[in-house]
Amino acid sequence: MRRISIRGSLFSVIEDGVRTSLFNADFVDLVIVDAASISRVYYAGEYEQNVQKPPTCWSIDNQRPAQGVPKQDQQALRCLDCTHNIRGSGRNRGRACKFIQHLAVAFDGQLDKVYRLKLPATSIYGKTQRGHMPMQQYVNFLSSRGSKATCILTRVYFDELSNIPKLFFKPVRSLTEEEKSTVGETSSHTSTYMATSFIVENSSPFKELSGFEINAT
Repeated sequence: MRRISIRGSLFSVIEDGVRTSLFNADFVDLVIVDAASISRVYYAGEYEQNVQKPPTCWSIDNQRPAQGVPKQDQQALRCLDCTHNIRGSGRNRGRACKFIQHLAVAFDGQLDKVYRLKLPATSIYGKTQRGHMPMQQYVNFLSSRGSKATCILTRVYFDELSNIPKLFFKPVRSLTEEEKSTVGETSSHTSTYMATSFIVENSSPFKELSGFEINAT
């Protein structure tokens, strides 16, 4: 799976296991082809920088652990009752069980080539700050103007005031009719399905339920 990483507040592309840093990129211009639901992940133990491991427990519907979570790793029967869903249970006074969202995106000029972009909670939620919008505010902004994310070239950039990777989104331009057609075709590709699916090692891939309507008008 091709991915765009935001680790260290730097953009990099990971393809075939090779990471290519975009050192001079203060932003990237992308088209959001599709979006998965907002889901939850919990990792037991201390955070280890640059160490990737599968989550201990996760939820697709934000209501209960997913079917693929081993019974011994399920932290509660319901997310509502989970101690890791309490503010202050995680680092920096946050929740130990974190919200994430997977986007299927394509670079400007390469609309048939899909990458996964994983958004942390700080890039999904929050208020518009000095004109800078997190994901949900951005989608609402487009919807209020009769547009949708799949029809817009979007500029994605980091919050320079944040000490953790946090993204903002703003529109660059509307797509041409030809570009919209290409995006429509790309949205049905297997790579788009995989980019917006939650896949954990030793479990089955499954499509996430709709978290918010990215194509709302």
